[in-house]
Amino acid sequence: MKRNRVAILTQPLSCNYGGILQNYALQKVLKNLGHLPTTIDHDYLWYLKIKDFLWRRKMDALHAILPSRYSKPTYIPNRREVASYCKNTDRFIEKYILRTKPFRSRKKFSLLSRHNEYDAYIVGSDQVWRPTYNKPFQGEMFLDFVDGADSAKRISYAASFGVDSWEFTDEQTELYSTLLGRFNSVSVREESGISLCQKHFGVDAVQVLDPTMLLEKDEYCMLVRGENEPKSKGNLFSYILDPSKEKTAFIKNAAETLGLTAFQVLPEHPVGNRSKAHIKYDMENCVYPSVTSWLRAFLDAEMVIVDSFHGVVFSIIFNKPFWVIGNSERGMSRFVSLLDMFGLQSRLLDAHSLGDNDVNAPIDWRVVNEILAKKKQDSISFLRESLA
Repeated sequence: MKRNRVAILTQPLSCNYGGILQNYALQKVLKNLGHLPTTIDHDYLWYLKIKDFLWRRKMDALHAILPSRYSKPTYIPNRREVASYCKNTDRFIEKYILRTKPFRSRKKFSLLSRHNEYDAYIVGSDQVWRPTYNKPFQGEMFLDFVDGADSAKRISYAASFGVDSWEFTDEQTELYSTLLGRFNSVSVREESGISLCQKHFGVDAVQVLDPTMLLEKDEYCMLVRGENEPKSKGNLFSYILDPSKEKTAFIKNAAETLGLTAFQVLPEHPVGNRSKAHIKYDMENCVYPSVTSWLRAFLDAEMVIVDSFHGVVFSIIFNKPFWVIGNSERGMSRFVSLLDMFGLQSRLLDAHSLGDNDVNAPIDWRVVNEILAKKKQDSISFLRESLA
């Protein structure tokens, strides 16, 4: 089998546990298959700095004119501050994920193709085909920089639109349908992605597993042991990205009902719940815990409650009873597709009726693991054949 130099394009890793681990897992699987993977590190902070500056100027003006209607914009941390609160997750990335130097221009991408640095490009996983999440690098997620004379293979692995509705403009649809038509192999993470590819891009796609599900539980446990992560502070792990009073009450009630101790692995002031003062004067409580402490949480948990896609994924990998609270703003189709695949639709809860659920309801892990084993085999075969 040919030993391919493979470039991976995915969303910026930053402090996103699921995003980091899906990239780690994809690299590990590709190495196991005999290839040489590298993740293209595209630096989005320069773009956000310009965008946020313009947005803040606009909001400051609107707030001055109509203060009752427009609130003063939230503080945007600078590059140094981002590095401070991402120091633990960055440490994992530096140690376990092979990356290029940061790309800050389209010219850097075009040089990859012009110099034939890679034998294959893989786009995925996570929401790489959701336009609101990928500015200004959406074109790169369809490999628009790859020269027509470049013989490198073009592959998407578990690419996700995030939602089951269409978010691209007509112009983008026309351009990306042409680009995707040049791919050698197309796979998506959600079942809805198959119909979206066919309907809007005119391209056939297959469904595969999120990369994290291609590794065994023991491989994640080895990471935890290798970092000497201490035991978690409880046994009911809650991973809530968008907190609310209803979710907090549900977690408290579940802990009391099951006789468990709730805990979380997030900073005291996570993104969306922090002020300029938190960043400037309380940075330690803005720092994200390590990736392996997040993995350790699943290992120690007797119950998991999440509103996160990868929170569900790792609950399944670790065979932990879980409940997922629907998170429509972050994309519901991801949850529905994953749960349907494993016959776990009943584990999805409506955020507006959390008090009506039996938290003791069991899961038949024998059935789930049989499905996972078959899907894993098919997904790895897709990668193997695509790179042959």
